[in-house]
Amino acid sequence: MTLINVSEEQLREWCVDKFKRVGVEEHNARIAADVLIHANLRGVDSHGVLRMEHYITKLTHLGINPNPQLSVLQTGASTARVDGDDGLGHIVAEKAMSTAIALAKENGIGAVSAVNSSHCGALSYFVEMAARQGMIGIAMTNTDKMVVPFGGSEAYFGTNPIAFGFPAGDESPVLLDMATSAVAYGKLLESMHLGKQIPLDWAVDAAGQPTADPAKATALLPFGGPKGYGLGLVVDVFAGLLTGSPFGPYVPKMYGDDPGEHRKLGHFVCAIDIGRFTDSSSFMANMLRMMEDLHQMQPAPGFERVMLPGEPEALRKQERLLHGIPLTEELYRYLQS
Repeated sequence: MTLINVSEEQLREWCVDKFKRVGVEEHNARIAADVLIHANLRGVDSHGVLRMEHYITKLTHLGINPNPQLSVLQTGASTARVDGDDGLGHIVAEKAMSTAIALAKENGIGAVSAVNSSHCGALSYFVEMAARQGMIGIAMTNTDKMVVPFGGSEAYFGTNPIAFGFPAGDESPVLLDMATSAVAYGKLLESMHLGKQIPLDWAVDAAGQPTADPAKATALLPFGGPKGYGLGLVVDVFAGLLTGSPFGPYVPKMYGDDPGEHRKLGHFVCAIDIGRFTDSSSFMANMLRMMEDLHQMQPAPGFERVMLPGEPEALRKQERLLHGIPLTEELYRYLQS
């Protein structure tokens, strides 16, 4: 399959233009495009511009509100609730984390729920916002059912990702962004898009049997058996139950039959001011020491070195900033149209 490399700047302008043509205000269009390109730069193409066609379809049918009136209700010294008015989830989650950071600067911690939202893209973007401010960031969201619970025979929870961001002084933040399923659903979409088979431990078919064909996958498996299942439940409690939003099988499908349906998703984010708990400079020094210790560790056979969470993606970002972001010909043509 032929891939075409496109610069970050060009890709951003194409995305902003497509968002604006369906009624999204430019400031919001740039935030959404930035979240998508953040994923592509890090090599997480499943959460990048591959999703543009879906967003544009939803915006066209008003399943996503092109011009939401976001509102923030501060519910306590360190807590708030953002109502996304059914807008693009990227904008809603960005507003939630910006609010959490502001609260943390004032009171040490900011914990913010977001409601009436939609798919928000890669959570690493939002926890990195906090880490770039010298804070610890936490983010989680739920998705429609597609993961079989440990010991179960049918899907109940979504892939339910969770992310953490840790500042590391002058070094790139340490970012952990992971689905609680064996793989993010976007990886299946990417595999279908590229015509690739998938590993047998990713998903099961309608008969509950492992499948290598992403088109036949009906449910994903949790990572680590009961551990991933347990964390997936935790995420649904924070993003669904705690925010008063749909959870588990009650979350409307992302790729449902009605493109005009509002998904009413919930998100939960948190920002922590490190200086309220320990000396900030000592924390940074110890983070750097931990990173150096891990980098100097003797690697296991088959590995070149021990890497930190998010480090492979950071290296991919350097490469793609230099050489461009690869797109399939089909996606390349769509984004230009």
